[in-house]
Amino acid sequence: MNLKDALQNAALELPENFFANVQKYKEHLHKWNKIHNLTGAKDENTLNNFIYDAVYPVKFLPQVNSLMDIGTGAGFPGMMLAFALPQTQVTLVEPLSKRASFLQFIKADLGLDNVRVVKKRVEEMDAEHFDLITSRAVTDTKMLLKLSEKFRDANSKLLFYKGEKVFDEMNDVTEGMEYKIIEKENRHYLLLGEEL
Repeated sequence: MNLKDALQNAALELPENFFANVQKYKEHLHKWNKIHNLTGAKDENTLNNFIYDAVYPVKFLPQVNSLMDIGTGAGFPGMMLAFALPQTQVTLVEPLSKRASFLQFIKADLGLDNVRVVKKRVEEMDAEHFDLITSRAVTDTKMLLKLSEKFRDANSKLLFYKGEKVFDEMNDVTEGMEYKIIEKENRHYLLLGEEL
């Protein structure tokens, strides 16, 4: 996949420095990955797919001032969304030291004023409200709703990156929330909120 072409074809509005930041991120990730095994995305094509997958929702997301990503890992989707949404304050929650250190390094190296890295499990964080809460490959929807309770209010939206099992998970978890499932090839983006 040619990342630039794919994102341009998707008609995403991205900041001018997006691709420069992605390039630096990739270079650092390759170096760190050899030592710390931060992610399974080892080759260029897989990495490009991960990045595309992470930022595609910019196409349909409402504008938000604050975002929390639960279990960011090596940066998907949270760090990619921070590159794509420079006006949004992005909190990356990652309990594993090696991954949190990598995220902190990227923040410092790229001078990302809109990023905060929290090296904790989300359950250990103090309550605060975010406009948008995201998560990819952490746990099922029901558990994510529980984990995110003290971080959202009636205006908050949630975006969970899911596979095809999302349809099975929706039977008993909507809790009076409205939801949309945006399907894109192998990805199902689950957008939830009291009003969509």
